[in-house]
Amino acid sequence: MYMWAGYVILWKKKTKAIIMFKALNLQENKNNHIEPAGDAERVKCLIIGSGPAGYTAAIYAARANLHPVMYEGLQPGGQLTTTTEVENYPGYPEGITGPVMMEDFKKQAERFGTDVRFGLATKVDFSGPLHKVWIDETKLIEAEAVIIATGATAKYLGIEDEVKYAGGGVSACATCDGFFYRGKDIAVVGGGDTAAEEAIYLAGLARKVYLIVRRDELRASKVMANRVKAVSNVEILWKHQTKGLFGNGVVEGAVLVKNKGEADEEEVTIKIDGFFLAIGHKPNSDFAAGYLELDPVGYIKTTPGTSKTNVPGVFACGDVQDPVYRQAVTAAGSGCMAAIDAERYLSEKHA
Repeated sequence: MYMWAGYVILWKKKTKAIIMFKALNLQENKNNHIEPAGDAERVKCLIIGSGPAGYTAAIYAARANLHPVMYEGLQPGGQLTTTTEVENYPGYPEGITGPVMMEDFKKQAERFGTDVRFGLATKVDFSGPLHKVWIDETKLIEAEAVIIATGATAKYLGIEDEVKYAGGGVSACATCDGFFYRGKDIAVVGGGDTAAEEAIYLAGLARKVYLIVRRDELRASKVMANRVKAVSNVEILWKHQTKGLFGNGVVEGAVLVKNKGEADEEEVTIKIDGFFLAIGHKPNSDFAAGYLELDPVGYIKTTPGTSKTNVPGVFACGDVQDPVYRQAVTAAGSGCMAAIDAERYLSEKHA
């Protein structure tokens, strides 16, 4: 991401395109807003975040005449904009790239009147009758209903090659991208339940799966640990850490360090076609901490079967409240729920 002349420029390697977004648009669309209070801009429905959840919420909210205003966040379109082919979303029989799919979602939301803006929610105050949200630390929005769809960010090791090969063999979602590695050799990094589960899933597709574990034991539950150990084409590399990746445009192998810091430390090279991170996700919920109930990891807690949070009029959808599925289709479904819950809340409030 680069800044130039007031624009944010994103180079999309997979689609070979440069996407430009205005860094911040502070002009108001008066047709969509209630009278502002003081320096604040007052709106009926504010959607924080984009991606399948946010855009779907916007589509439903706009069609319900809630005049939604959406701030897309730092990554317009969410995690799907970092993927290549999406083949498991209904309605795209030939598959579609993540960036193009999210652009379609955005166009549909705008078609029904969603005011889509670039900006990041940095602070909130949900203590009063109107929900206050600060955008980029300066612009204050007062909303009657707020839908949070800020998603979650996959955790990475922090090596440069993860960025270099993004979309070229590096992935943080086995169920999203595993299909593309049928009959190939791949590696999964992690030692917890998620890593064990994803290694087992990928073993059903790939020829061989290396499970790279930093310690000499798995952090996974005993049941999951026993299951992954029993899979014949999964090889667990104990006490290995990833030093780097190599390849000509795409991942062709990984350089590992075995027994790092010990007398018998050695460098190991493995040939792989895919490199999967399974070391967890961080929900993008820090800005709402102190007002919304979060689980120990940071996922927003919602009332089961709804998108309702502990604050009336504030709803959460997508990966920011989903530690289990984290799929585009489930995120979109929860975005629909959030918009319907918001519409019902506002109807009852003004009844």
